[in-house]
Amino acid sequence: MKKALKIFIWVLVLAVFVGTIGYLYNKSREKPEVFETATAAKKDIIKKTVATGSVVPRYEIEIVPQVSGIIDELYVEAGEHVKKGQLLAKVKIIPNMVSLNEAEARVEKAKIQLDKAQVDYNRQLKLYEQEVIPESQFLDYEVSLKSAKEELKTAESNLRLIQEGVRKEADEASNTLIRSTIEGMVLDVPVEIGNSVIESNNFNAGTTIATVANMNNMIFEGKVDETEVGKIREGMPIELTIGAIEGQTFDARLEHISPKGMEENGAIQFEIRAALELKDSLFVRAGYSANADIVLQRAENVLAIKEGLLQFDEGQAYVEVKKPDGTFERKEVQTGLSDGINIEVVSGLNGDEEIKVIK
Repeated sequence: MKKALKIFIWVLVLAVFVGTIGYLYNKSREKPEVFETATAAKKDIIKKTVATGSVVPRYEIEIVPQVSGIIDELYVEAGEHVKKGQLLAKVKIIPNMVSLNEAEARVEKAKIQLDKAQVDYNRQLKLYEQEVIPESQFLDYEVSLKSAKEELKTAESNLRLIQEGVRKEADEASNTLIRSTIEGMVLDVPVEIGNSVIESNNFNAGTTIATVANMNNMIFEGKVDETEVGKIREGMPIELTIGAIEGQTFDARLEHISPKGMEENGAIQFEIRAALELKDSLFVRAGYSANADIVLQRAENVLAIKEGLLQFDEGQAYVEVKKPDGTFERKEVQTGLSDGINIEVVSGLNGDEEIKVIK
């Protein structure tokens, strides 16, 4: 019995010893490293730069009065479509007292001159009829009478123009009636009835009565950094994204790059302008903020991989391709266009390879 117990104990010790050795051996063995893999695929590679700006009408006109006065009537509101020549507002003239006094005095003087000319004409007419004076002398008095009548007519017209802004002979051509100079949409009417307005002249731009724009001809105005302006040129296609219109992109074409940059926040910015292609189903409002993706280069349906899969050795690009036995081998590739995420593979891969993902 004692002998059997000893044998059992030795067997147990031996089993524990062997188990411990096996556990330590298995623990000391290195686990095989497993790598993730990726494959090449056909993609469109687009290299582009981004410009920020806004969408505005190409033609936006501020309508200003030709006379100073007070807004008497307003005939339009923002959002209405107007035609060229359509009446927008009416201005009531507040005459200058000095000019008014001079005009009234001119009318009275013209009346006196006309009365005198009429008396002289009547007297000379009798003498001419009696053949006391020659016709040439009589014609001088006739011309003087006509001149006096014309002077009175001009003086009265000038007086009415100062008082009401309307010529006596042409009520419809009054410059107190403010009309649209183009066809388009009224964007803003910044005045109210009763507001004083100033005429447009050489020293003053005048008070804006209304802003009218052609909303069927829109452009993108934005700015690009000096580091990018050398990569773009007029005629390049643009993909425009408007923040207020989700899920929609608009095509545009770059038509102007400013030759002079302006400093903003320590960086030099260049203004650009692009013609926007509108969609009939969408109304684009003036002033929408937008981002323009300017397409620098494009490669369509080309074999491409993630840039992170590439490795470099002395300037030569390569990837590690998985072999049938699970190991990886180096394979040199020639690359093409890159958009910063994906890169075109010109040669070196056929698209079936499993490529090691570098972490």
